[in-house]
Amino acid sequence: MAYLHPSGWREMSATGTAAREIETLAYLSATLAEAPYHIYHGVHWTNVENGFSVFDEIDFVIVAPNGRVLLIEQKSGFLNETPDGLVRNYAGKPVKVANHILRSIRGLTERFGGELSIDYLLYCPDYIVRDPHLAGIDPRHIIDATSKYRLAEIIRDILPIADTKPDEQFNKVTRFLGNMLSLRPDPSSMIGNAAQMVARLSGGLATWARRLEFSPFRLRVIGTAGSGKTQLALAEYTAAIEAGLSPLYVCYNRPLADHIGRLVPPGGRVTSFHMLSDVYARQRGQTPNYGAPDVWERIEAQMSSAPLPDDWTCDVLIVDEGQDFSEVWRDILLRMLKPDGRAIWLEDPNQNLYGRESVALPGWVTLHSDTNYRSPRQIVSMLAAIGATQTPVEAGSPFKGADIEELVYPQGDDEAMLAQTRRAVTLCLGAGFARQDIAIASFRGREKSVILHLDQLSDVHTLKSFTGEYDLFGNPQYRDGGLLAESVYRFKGQSAPAVIFTEIDFEAMSPLVLRKLFVGMTRARLKLVLVLSDRAEQQLLDRI
Repeated sequence: MAYLHPSGWREMSATGTAAREIETLAYLSATLAEAPYHIYHGVHWTNVENGFSVFDEIDFVIVAPNGRVLLIEQKSGFLNETPDGLVRNYAGKPVKVANHILRSIRGLTERFGGELSIDYLLYCPDYIVRDPHLAGIDPRHIIDATSKYRLAEIIRDILPIADTKPDEQFNKVTRFLGNMLSLRPDPSSMIGNAAQMVARLSGGLATWARRLEFSPFRLRVIGTAGSGKTQLALAEYTAAIEAGLSPLYVCYNRPLADHIGRLVPPGGRVTSFHMLSDVYARQRGQTPNYGAPDVWERIEAQMSSAPLPDDWTCDVLIVDEGQDFSEVWRDILLRMLKPDGRAIWLEDPNQNLYGRESVALPGWVTLHSDTNYRSPRQIVSMLAAIGATQTPVEAGSPFKGADIEELVYPQGDDEAMLAQTRRAVTLCLGAGFARQDIAIASFRGREKSVILHLDQLSDVHTLKSFTGEYDLFGNPQYRDGGLLAESVYRFKGQSAPAVIFTEIDFEAMSPLVLRKLFVGMTRARLKLVLVLSDRAEQQLLDRI
């Protein structure tokens, strides 16, 4: 069978710069499936200098078992035929196609430093070469729109397979290509594609949920991670602002409130319930004594019964993380909603980290959304295998995802845990993710975490984590670092392209453990590294 290097290309959206190359790669994968070729490509990978090309202008390198090499340069779109040969315009400048190919052959041969049997093809799937003899390239090496259906046949003719067993020359060539090409993922382009695709797929909830009509508008959405709850909330909030209404967005986590506040247009109010309670008390001239054991009960009692000023009412109420709310909180917030206002309650039972009973919402319309479009399919499958979902979750992401990597440390050995976490950062950086694309999530809460109390993970990896303190304006204070580090509790509701889920240790696979695993693992949009104790790993293996 044909081997494609690197893998992962099927998960890419066939849009943008590499779209035609993806089509060609799919064709080669299908038509050469039974042939023992090794095909190197640059569809969504990069060696920094040369964009999507594997080497210089070359898009595909095919190696036969005997070590013979075929280079394919693909030129999609229009070409110019001139007295000097085929020409392609780059940035308004004419460039001879033949020169590019010959330079690539020469460069590859010189770098190999030994005998290398090499051939080439110019592949123009969108263009018919009218006069091949004036192209500047041997006509036998040109595959244009009239003969593109024969591409696989021509490859087989150029690289006939007499013996399927790789020889020493093959080993030398593939080692050379592996070292020279330095192919690595280009997450910057994949992140953009992933964000656009997930937004488009999960955005369906925001579209049709808002088309529902009933009065009063009371909608409860029970949706899994990545199902589009945030898109629905943002659409509802934005529509309220555009209509001149006053929206109130309330969630459980302060980090999520801060995150949402940066996404919505000005106007309205985005807050956590505790932030809302604090503001309410202070506006009444009371400074909460958070050292008192009953401080929240007293504030809640006042908010439940005291008259509400007009500026404490809203036209649209959005409750996020509803699984973490109490019925007292429900009643307080519904008091703030005008009689003819709209209310949307968003929740996910699989992310119930505080063990609270589901809040009763009698008379509300309930909508279920069970497809996770954000998390790679491997993550959804693993969570299902270990029984971490109370309700079935469908994998809707177009990305399979990189293999979930597991780094194990001896239970109770914090130094080994930190060492493995540093190794996880190295793995993510080596995979091409930038520091701003990586988040470290701790399985432990902030008070019991080791890593969340550190200023730096190593000499080169500083940490941005919550100090537990607030400034005079109530803003949380963070350490000034390059890598975001949060507890799984505070990171709930957010996500990152690459997530390192660390300090995973537990004695028994309890329902709370399963929910924490669900929350932490579904934060990853492309890559996930688990740093877990040996006893936690064994329990996962027993489940899988």
